[in-house]
Amino acid sequence: MKWRIRTVDSEAEKELRKLPSDLKAKFLRVSDLIETFGPIQVGLPHVKFLEDKLWEIRLKGKTGISRSIFVMLTGKEILILNTFIKKTQKIPVKELSLARKRLKRWNND
Repeated sequence: MKWRIRTVDSEAEKELRKLPSDLKAKFLRVSDLIETFGPIQVGLPHVKFLEDKLWEIRLKGKTGISRSIFVMLTGKEILILNTFIKKTQKIPVKELSLARKRLKRWNND
């Protein structure tokens, strides 16, 4: 059974769509790897554990660096919580907070 990737809501979908074309292409390539092999087997440099239940898809292209924060669900499913252009060494606290907020809202629905 293959892994399935989806976004938590329309806002997370918009964030992905707003990525520059080179980063979108990288996201699609890494997504294909994840769907085939799973996030843990893909590992670094494409997938990295962050904290608690949060993981990141790491993208690097000509236009910059971006990250997609996600959680793994039962049944080989990945839920993309948010995507952003990375401008600093560390992941911004506001991006982690947004991911936690969207996950909490999704769990309560």
